[in-house]
Amino acid sequence: ILVTNLPYYFFPCRTTWLLCSHPGLIVSPYFFFLSVQTKSKKTLARPGVKNIVLVEGVRTPFLMSGTTYADLMPHDLARAALQGLLHKTGLPKDAVDYIIYGTVIQEVKTSNVAREAALGAGFSDKIPAHTVTMACISSNQAMTSGRDIVFKDNGIRPSSMQQMAKLKPAFIKPHGTVTAANSSFLTDGASAVLIMSEEKALAMGYKPKAYLRDFVYVSQDPKDQLLLGPTYASPKVLERAGLSMSDIDVFEFHEAFAGQIMANLKAMDSDWFAQTYMGRKSKVGTPPMEKFNLWGGSLSLGHPFGATGCRLVTTVAHRLKKEGGQYGLVAACAAGGQGHAMVIEAYPQ
Repeated sequence: ILVTNLPYYFFPCRTTWLLCSHPGLIVSPYFFFLSVQTKSKKTLARPGVKNIVLVEGVRTPFLMSGTTYADLMPHDLARAALQGLLHKTGLPKDAVDYIIYGTVIQEVKTSNVAREAALGAGFSDKIPAHTVTMACISSNQAMTSGRDIVFKDNGIRPSSMQQMAKLKPAFIKPHGTVTAANSSFLTDGASAVLIMSEEKALAMGYKPKAYLRDFVYVSQDPKDQLLLGPTYASPKVLERAGLSMSDIDVFEFHEAFAGQIMANLKAMDSDWFAQTYMGRKSKVGTPPMEKFNLWGGSLSLGHPFGATGCRLVTTVAHRLKKEGGQYGLVAACAAGGQGHAMVIEAYPQ
């Protein structure tokens, strides 16, 4: 959700973004711009540049596809996430200027999920809304243009190492290693975030959760580097922000497959890969495991294609607060050889 003279964004399964009318403000779990108090490390606040903050983020429970949500349409989930965000923040509907949703699998009858969800949630028909799609980073794209309601986890797969080893690989048989056991399961779900300028957020009485700083989108050869987006995007966004891997306190990387995460960590730790494929003099470096996906990732929580991006950002914001860190790094791969990374800074307590 965005608040300003900019549009609001909503993405179901999909993530939600809303905007409020007010020059220079954006709200989408709400992002706000203002002066920043420094902590132990240097802040990424820039003189004369407004701060964008994350005010709030919510999601529906992520459930295995074809189960509890089987009879729902994408806009139904989006509507629920949007209503949950409004309920949690108390944001007046008439403060929203624009709604944007990110989605991946289009429905013929309701291709503009954002519009359908907005109307279903009771927003004025005068508020414009559009939907974006960029594979698994659709909600990330939406964010850059409350509580978690998880009553039960039906994605648990009781098994043993011996049983998982017997599963047939999905690709490159018979030598492949990607199986149903080490892949993120097909998931239904929705998420929503509120973004606006820090100034607007404080004026409305909100306490932002985090600053949304620099971000990048990348693409590489999908033939043999299909899901290496985090490897390419991470160093670029860190360089843009003037940070290094050692400055990051919280890492949240999307886990499409266990093998995909391992491949990225391997590539990030390889001078040869950096020199041969990335045009870098030395390796990117790997995230310390004691800072990496500590609250579970897509493999355990599930991966609704269009909703994971907002989950990652919201998780970083909560982890920074709980763990006392200052900077977080979100990174994700997407179909077609695409990738995304974003630097998030903790909001002063």
